[in-house]
Amino acid sequence: MPFVRIDLSKKHPEGFAQQVGEIVYQVMTAHINVPKDDKFQVITKHESQELVVPKSYLGIEYSEDIIFIQVTLNEGRTTELKKKFYKAICEGLVERLKVRPQDIVINLIEVNKENWSFGNGEMQYAPKD
Repeated sequence: MPFVRIDLSKKHPEGFAQQVGEIVYQVMTAHINVPKDDKFQVITKHESQELVVPKSYLGIEYSEDIIFIQVTLNEGRTTELKKKFYKAICEGLVERLKVRPQDIVINLIEVNKENWSFGNGEMQYAPKD
């Protein structure tokens, strides 16, 4: 179960943030084996001054249109699969929403399966006794 956080500027048009979330979800189901309906996202729009980024880092120039995507997911995916995942998100955002590829920052946090509770105070992925 991925848990996705998307942070971006309030200056984007109405509905833009939800479109970003939908693209991320589609890429997760297509490229990293996320089941259908496994869509847990928190999307937060910020004032420009609340998104603190350098003018450039690692030779990449950023703009005020930067989008941060953080995905917490079960560990175990290969580096190659993650590379394809990053590329597919970038291509989807560039193609469908005209986002600059330089303004897409993605971070994965991998956790053990037992670090999830989907409700009821239960650890659904824990081994059964």
